[in-house]
Amino acid sequence: MAARQRDPRLDFFRGLGMFIILVAHIPDNGWAQWIPARFGFSDATEIFVFCSGMASAVAFGRVFDAHGWLQGTARILHRCWQVYWAHIACFLVVLGMLVAIDRAGGNSWYVDDLGLAPFFADTARATEGLLRLSYVPNYFDILPMYLVILAMVPLVMAAARFGGPGAVAGLVLVVWGLAFLRLADLPAEPWSDRTWFFNPFAWQLVFFAGFAWMRGWLPVPVVDRRLVVAAAVIVVATIPFAWHRGFFTVPELREWNAWLAPAIDKTHVGPLRFVHFLAVAYLAYVAVGPRGARLKGAVVDFIRRVGQQSLAVFLTGMVAAQFLGVVLDRIGRDVPQEALVNLAGFAILAAAAWITAWFKAPPWTGKPRVQPAQPAASTRTGAMPMLAGANGP
Repeated sequence: MAARQRDPRLDFFRGLGMFIILVAHIPDNGWAQWIPARFGFSDATEIFVFCSGMASAVAFGRVFDAHGWLQGTARILHRCWQVYWAHIACFLVVLGMLVAIDRAGGNSWYVDDLGLAPFFADTARATEGLLRLSYVPNYFDILPMYLVILAMVPLVMAAARFGGPGAVAGLVLVVWGLAFLRLADLPAEPWSDRTWFFNPFAWQLVFFAGFAWMRGWLPVPVVDRRLVVAAAVIVVATIPFAWHRGFFTVPELREWNAWLAPAIDKTHVGPLRFVHFLAVAYLAYVAVGPRGARLKGAVVDFIRRVGQQSLAVFLTGMVAAQFLGVVLDRIGRDVPQEALVNLAGFAILAAAAWITAWFKAPPWTGKPRVQPAQPAASTRTGAMPMLAGANGP
């Protein structure tokens, strides 16, 4: 069977999301004032989750199709296992890095600034909660959300098998409705009533929108000028209510923003937030052309390469963002310094993508550049060369 060609749109927008998430995660980063979240209700999180749904439909959907529901479920559980340990490792690496920086400076600024002081105040309960996912610090909440959504894929595939796309839509909308009504919140720490910032039962709406589109359960959007105008109006009309400099300056806009809070809630994916994302996604879909025909050039290829290794790049960005924030604290936050640090962050993400792709190749299974020398005949016995030939690599 011929290998399925990668959709350039998927890799491009995943890569774009990785860069935006890095910029947003660098503490007190001036560039973060210009990311999409500052001008609209939806942001790079929707890009990440929607594209993850698309990628999962391609990667895991074919396993369900070719090998059945049980094998597909096993594949999903394997991926959940990988994501779980990636989350644990990311937390420990970031925590260890910040502890080392704080100890070098004789303080606890960076640990406290990231809200990790409770981990040391009650380490036993925090460690247990970390492993059980009942302790989910805000900075480390995307991968647990993604893990729970992935675990829903077998349910969605079963619904599709027995009830078709209509059953899938009903399941996804009911689960989202329960989450939106605050009936499915998950505890985020054992010492308070704080809940997960990204409720997975709400965010599965975005994930399975991408999943369903890639599976063909949703029709391909038509390119219609009226729809383009409507989407553009939605995007532009939300700017005054999302741009913080606007609604903090104009009291009326601030009141409207507060009134709209339930509809644009990020934790539970408010309906207006989802509509805004769909409008942005439609405009992007039209802009890149059929199957991404307009996605060409060196910059596009650079972004696509990063998007092809999204998990490794995301984990690298989580660690790098905190380190780059420390660098900015040391060198200052004027325009040149911020540009230098952000561009260095982009280079780090690109390096992570390149290295991950190199290991995935994998390079050591191809034809060797240098032919290995033939072993010399033993002067003591002829048995050793025979054993080496039989049991060598």
